[in-house]
Amino acid sequence: MGAFQEMRQADIAAPVTKAAWTCNSADEVAGDIARALRIAQSGRPGSVHVSLPSDALEDDASSIYAPTTADFGALASVLDAQVGDALLRRLRDASRPIVLVGPASMTRHGRVLAAAFEDAAGIPVVGMESPRGIADPSLGAFAEMLAQADCVLLVGKRLDFTLQFGRSTAFDPQCAWLQIDADEVELERSCRAVGERLTTTAVADAASALHMLARSASAYRHTHASWRAEVHDALRYRPSAWEQARSTNAQRLHPVQALRPLQSLLDSHPDSALVADGGEFGQWAQACLTAPHRVINGVAGSIGTALPYAIGARSELPDAPVVAVLGDGTFGFHPAELDTAVRYSLPFVAVIGNDARWNAEYQIQLRDYGADRTSGCELLPTRYDLVSTAFAGHGELVSDAAEFAPAIERAYRSGLPACVNVMIDGVAAPRIRR
Repeated sequence: MGAFQEMRQADIAAPVTKAAWTCNSADEVAGDIARALRIAQSGRPGSVHVSLPSDALEDDASSIYAPTTADFGALASVLDAQVGDALLRRLRDASRPIVLVGPASMTRHGRVLAAAFEDAAGIPVVGMESPRGIADPSLGAFAEMLAQADCVLLVGKRLDFTLQFGRSTAFDPQCAWLQIDADEVELERSCRAVGERLTTTAVADAASALHMLARSASAYRHTHASWRAEVHDALRYRPSAWEQARSTNAQRLHPVQALRPLQSLLDSHPDSALVADGGEFGQWAQACLTAPHRVINGVAGSIGTALPYAIGARSELPDAPVVAVLGDGTFGFHPAELDTAVRYSLPFVAVIGNDARWNAEYQIQLRDYGADRTSGCELLPTRYDLVSTAFAGHGELVSDAAEFAPAIERAYRSGLPACVNVMIDGVAAPRIRR
C-alpha cells in the first residue's frame, strides 16, 4: 500500500540471518516469535529477523495463542553414537590430534563442555572466534602447533578464511579432517576445500556433540599428554619483551602498559566480564587479558559495539566488574550509549586506546602501499573522558603509565559509567611467534 517506511525488510535481512520473514496477521505474531526464538537457539546459534507490519501489531487477534515452554526451546541435533565412536577412534589413532571449536563454544557454558571433552579424551581442544584466525594473538603461538597436527576435528567451527581454508601454508598437506556441524552446508564447504582429506562428518549441534563425546571418550582415550602440554605451552606463550614494553613518547603508553594493569580488576570477581572491541588495540587486549566472560567483535570483525555490549554485560552481571577495551575510532560509533548507561545506572569501565587514528586501516595501508601513501586514517586526540563527564559519567585522561592504575581504581569506584582515555602508541597488533 506504500505505508510509512514500508520496505521489504525481510528480504534485506535474509542474507545475514538464519531466517527472515514477514508476519502476516495479528493472529500469527506470537507463533512467529516462538518459531524465531527456536530457530535462533537451535543448531548453530544465530539471529532471526521477523518483520512486524503495523496492521499485524495493531489489529485485534481473533484467537489467543498460549505458548508452552516447549514452543520456545532449542531443537538439538544429536550426534549419532556410531559416528561419534568413529571420530573418537580417529583421534585416538592420530599422533598429533587437535579439536577446534567455534564461537558457540566460547561462552562460559561452552568452555566447560570443551574442557570436559579435553580432559576425558586427553586431546587439546582449542576455541576460535577471532577474525584473525590462527593469527589471533589471544592464542599465543598456537599456529606453530596447528601446522604440526595430523588430524583436526572441527566442532561447530567453519573451515573458512580463519583457517586459511585448510591450505598447506598453514597445515600439513597430509592432515586428516573430521567435522561436526549443525549445518550441512558447512560440511559441503569443507569438502570443497580439502576434498578426500575430510574423512568423517556428522550433523549435530556443538553443545550436545561435545557432551556426548566427553561421555564416550574414556573408552578411546590414548595418551597424548606430551602433545597436549606442548599445545597449551604455545597457547600461553607471550614474548618476554612485553614485560619491558615502553613507549618512546613520554606522553603516551605502549598498549601493553595500558592493558596489563586491568587484569587485577578482572581477577577480583569470579564473574567479571571483558569486552574487547576495535582493530589493533582490541587485538592487544585479547592477547593481554583474560576474564570468566569475554565478548569480542567476532569473526566478522565489525567494530563499534563495545559500549552497548558493556551495558548488556552489566545488565546480566549486576555485581561483577565489567571492563570494555576499545579504540578511539570505535568509540565514535555509539558514544551516546553512555547516556543510556547513566540513565539506567549501569556502570562499567571503558578503556579507550587513543592513538588519534584508524590504526587498523593505517597498518593495512602501510603494509600494502608504504608510509608515503597512507591516507584518510587520521583522527584528533579527542578528550573522550570529557565526553563521558558531559553525559554525567566519570572520565579520566592518562598519558603517563604511573597514572593508569590509580585512574582505573577511581573509575571503578565512581559507580558510574566511566571512560579512561589513554594516550597510546599506534603500533600494529601483535603477531606472536617463538
